[in-house]
Amino acid sequence: MGRFENRTALVTGSTQGLGEAVARALAAEGLAGLLVTGRNRERGRAVAESLSSAGCEARFAAADLADPDAAGRLLDAADQAFGRLDVLVNAAAVTDRGTIGDTGRELFDEIMAVNVRSPFFLMQGAVRIMRREGIGGSIVNIGSAVADCGPPYLTAYSASKGALTTLTRNVANAVRWDRIRVNVLNIGWMDTPGEDAVRRKYHDGGDDWLRRAEAEQPFGRLLKPEEVARAVLFLASDDSGMMTGSAVPFNQMVAGSFN
Repeated sequence: MGRFENRTALVTGSTQGLGEAVARALAAEGLAGLLVTGRNRERGRAVAESLSSAGCEARFAAADLADPDAAGRLLDAADQAFGRLDVLVNAAAVTDRGTIGDTGRELFDEIMAVNVRSPFFLMQGAVRIMRREGIGGSIVNIGSAVADCGPPYLTAYSASKGALTTLTRNVANAVRWDRIRVNVLNIGWMDTPGEDAVRRKYHDGGDDWLRRAEAEQPFGRLLKPEEVARAVLFLASDDSGMMTGSAVPFNQMVAGSFN
């Protein structure tokens, strides 16, 4: 019997990368129903079909989380499909680069919309469903190690993840008497298709950027989505007990250290 038997989940950004890894890990642990979301319709349908064929009732709902109405539509889709919601994982994020000198209003607004506003309203709606159904559910937000400061080229992104960390703690405090747990996993540098695209776009990354980057890391590699997904499942499952309001670092660099 899996840890998520008879439970349902909504995982944002689940058409690729970490979100997809989380979705597949949940399904492998017996999840009954899953709403897959993302902008790539073809990829999203393929992921949902793959999970359904493996025994998890998966539905796909296309969503651009920069749209203010996207969160409400996703929650309605999950509620209509399953009639309950046990787990919410906010994995989607915009990671585009920008310094204090060159970040424009459009990019700033998009980052804040996807990385802060969307999780806020997804949590708000998830809590309403959980309270209605009397579910002691779990919410896991995917944060970042840069929430504490971050490099100069990630000014708005770092600010968004700092806001998400505070938001997580505040919501956890608000819903603890409902036995709804809310935690944030602040992850480090991870090897994903999205990171590959960013490296090539902003950092002149060639075909060997990953090999070079991994050679410079303490553990000889970047984080992999599958290992981060295992940590997400720990926080989302009963294994983490009454743990709530926690900002958990998951990084090979130690915060506050100097080399």
